[in-house]
Amino acid sequence: MSNKQSNTITDMARFFLEPANATHRQYEALRAYFVEQLPPKHVAQRFGYSPGSFRVMCTRFRNDPSRRFFLPTKRGPQTSPKTDSRREMVVELRKKNLSVYDIAAALKQEGKALSPPMIARILKEEGFERLPRRKDEERPPGLKPEAAPVANVRALDLSERQFRTMFGGLFLFLPDLATIPFDSIVKKAGFPGTKMIPAAHATRSLLALKLAGEARHSHVMSHVFDEGLALFAGLNVIPKRSYLTTYSCRIDPTSYPELMRLWFDAAAQLGIERGVSFDLDFHTIPFHGEDALVEKHYVSKRSRRQKGILAFLARDADKDVFCYANAEIRKQDQNDEILNFLEFWKKRTGEYPDEVVFDSKLTTYRNLNWLNEHGIDFITLRRRSRQMLHEIHARPLSEWRRIELKNIARAFRTPRIIDERINLTDYKGEIRQLTIKDLGHEDPTLLLTNQLKAGAPTLIGRYAQRMLIENGIEDGIDFFHMDALSSAVAMKVNLDLQLTLMASSLYRLMGHRIGNGYETAKSRHIWRDFIDATAKVDVARDEIVVEFQRRAHNPLLLAAGYEKSQVRVPWLGNKKLRFDFRRGS
Repeated sequence: MSNKQSNTITDMARFFLEPANATHRQYEALRAYFVEQLPPKHVAQRFGYSPGSFRVMCTRFRNDPSRRFFLPTKRGPQTSPKTDSRREMVVELRKKNLSVYDIAAALKQEGKALSPPMIARILKEEGFERLPRRKDEERPPGLKPEAAPVANVRALDLSERQFRTMFGGLFLFLPDLATIPFDSIVKKAGFPGTKMIPAAHATRSLLALKLAGEARHSHVMSHVFDEGLALFAGLNVIPKRSYLTTYSCRIDPTSYPELMRLWFDAAAQLGIERGVSFDLDFHTIPFHGEDALVEKHYVSKRSRRQKGILAFLARDADKDVFCYANAEIRKQDQNDEILNFLEFWKKRTGEYPDEVVFDSKLTTYRNLNWLNEHGIDFITLRRRSRQMLHEIHARPLSEWRRIELKNIARAFRTPRIIDERINLTDYKGEIRQLTIKDLGHEDPTLLLTNQLKAGAPTLIGRYAQRMLIENGIEDGIDFFHMDALSSAVAMKVNLDLQLTLMASSLYRLMGHRIGNGYETAKSRHIWRDFIDATAKVDVARDEIVVEFQRRAHNPLLLAAGYEKSQVRVPWLGNKKLRFDFRRGS
């Protein structure tokens, strides 16, 4: 045998021994195992598989032994007969500057339908390039979306006219917004604006969409022609999606805490009272993009850690309103965020809160000592280690005593407790620990507090009420769409959180004003009964009259005094705003 023939055989053998694609490599590996009966470990090493993946491949082949590794070289005709008969028509239509979709529509009218991908394939074979972007006058005639005017405060029409709006209920918030210096608040916070869309008008546009409870992925362009939504903001039309998306990128990060401070003072001016006990919690807003600067945090509703923005929320437990929020938290700083809130509260009110209630992972024992030294009562959970649980279960029954929880609607109202004083690292002096069983959990609950004289049922009942903050956060997620980071209107978390804070305060204020159980109602409930209402708006010479349809809940608005409200709205030509609930329309 000559050297040339030997080299040719070697090259041919290499074709089988060194497969060039995945399918060929699987075939040769399976053949070596099932035909040549080589050991699976040897086969996996020879063809570059891990032992586990090769076992899976063998199992799949046993389950489907009819798998076809070699497909026929010719899969039928490369061009269908119907394509050949329509090729000339497609070429003629492209010469008229028609797009793939225009050609598909024209062929469909002629009864010779072709799919856009097939048309694109024919045009590529005929040497046509993709069409450049065409002007509107270059496109074929047909129905097109109507373009709304550009948002411009100078184009606001306050002449005498009437119109109907789907957002009639939003006007119920205007008396409160007109009572406070809203434009001045936004200006002092340093929010950006232009001559066409001033800062206050841009903020009111975003706040209106928050109050309307519309999800950000759909709430703008579908209502761009609603005159009532634009009038609420003080513009001729609501700003488009592109403007709202980029607006938060122009805001200085230092403007958010300043806006929160100014809004806090304004909320007190509106009549939102301040309590003395607060529920504190972290909430992770999931992030689904690719950003190395976003850290992973625990997401409770998914029971896992994932990328997200960690937000700190403080809720007034007495008045059921959120009063503080911060989304600029990194992992190394999260333990001290409670101290930032306390300093914020003292600067705004002159004193620290009387009581704070929070979860075990919110802060450290060192900060618990700081709270105790500053005379702030606290109730928190203690983290349970396996050793601690073992010691608790080993304690004799004589150390436990049963108590009864009062004024709490729950099934487990008679838990067993051990009330004792213990010492903790970084905490000076003794701290009170309540070990609780039969509370509805599999493992015992450990409460830590510096309230040494309060009754155990009172402390346990107070911590049980803390769970309401999770309902409040759920309300923010569900109704105000706090978790909607991946949407067509992509706002920065800081702005979205501050808007949620403002909208939540306005809803809480309305609930307290209406009464009749709405003081603690969720925002969606208030929206459904009062805000989700169409109305006829009559813009008169000196006033704006909002006439509501007759609804079952209108008497509650009458009793709350909304019809007597005749406040003047500065950004609407200082016209008087009046409501009419009686006539209906």
